[in-house]
Amino acid sequence: MKIVKAIAALVVVAVIGITGTVMVAPEGTAEFLVDVKRGLGDLEEKEITLPSGLTYVYLESENTDADTLVLLHGFGADKDNFTESAPYLKDFHLIVPDHIGFGESSKPNPADYTPTAQAKRLHELFSELNLDRKIHMGGSSMGGHIAMTYAALYPAEVKSLWLLDPGGVWSAPKSEVMEIVEETGKNPLTAKTEDEFRDVFDIVMSEPPFVPGFVLDQMAKKRIDNFELEQDIFAQIKSDSVEERVTGLETPTLLVWGVEDRVLNVGATDVLEQLMQNVTTIKMEGIGHLPQLEAPKQTAEDLKAFIAGLEQ
Repeated sequence: MKIVKAIAALVVVAVIGITGTVMVAPEGTAEFLVDVKRGLGDLEEKEITLPSGLTYVYLESENTDADTLVLLHGFGADKDNFTESAPYLKDFHLIVPDHIGFGESSKPNPADYTPTAQAKRLHELFSELNLDRKIHMGGSSMGGHIAMTYAALYPAEVKSLWLLDPGGVWSAPKSEVMEIVEETGKNPLTAKTEDEFRDVFDIVMSEPPFVPGFVLDQMAKKRIDNFELEQDIFAQIKSDSVEERVTGLETPTLLVWGVEDRVLNVGATDVLEQLMQNVTTIKMEGIGHLPQLEAPKQTAEDLKAFIAGLEQ
């Protein structure tokens, strides 16, 4: 009984300590939790300035002797969109950058933020990182749009594509979010307040991972600060279709789509299957726009099985 009481007392003290820390320093606590998540995937934050003067901040895993897997986040997100999946992808050398315009990377304004411009910047980044072998490339939403563009521009450098509800397929049926954008002119994926950010969080995922409220609020502040630039970036990517670019593309591709996606219609899978030469499609029931966050283990396992099949 004494042991039970002692454990209960320790739990109470821990809860009080954590609560006090959150109240006194919510930003520092949120950053600590982010670092814990990164640590579980053996990810270290790094920074590099390109000859062009732009600075990329990125995450990199320690497994540098393995095949390189570059992971590209979507619109309004950042490099930590893949920390849920990273623990299941330790077979790879992971590189996960903040796109220019997002996260902690440079945010020039005005600038060209089209997928072609972003892909060319990434090519410069990879050259500076001395990635002298073919890479696997994954992309979520806008990141998938950029990944397809990269593969079309530099096909000899991409071993495979992992597309998670990718953007740029504008001939597909309209999604709920795209109908709202066209009917109202307002983008429900951007936020000017903490409450609006929580709405974004609800829109993009059907099965979101648990995120403490104070962490959500810290995430919201970054999005609010980037609100004006995101308006311009969204307009640029919305006006860019990837369809002609990827027509006939032979890169082996694993196309994953959450059936409950409200941001981009799952019907886009039919379009990409017709345009691209080598596509394997997985539709995930009960999952929304961000499979790598909603079902991180399953999405990672599916990718590993796909890549293993390519190497047989």
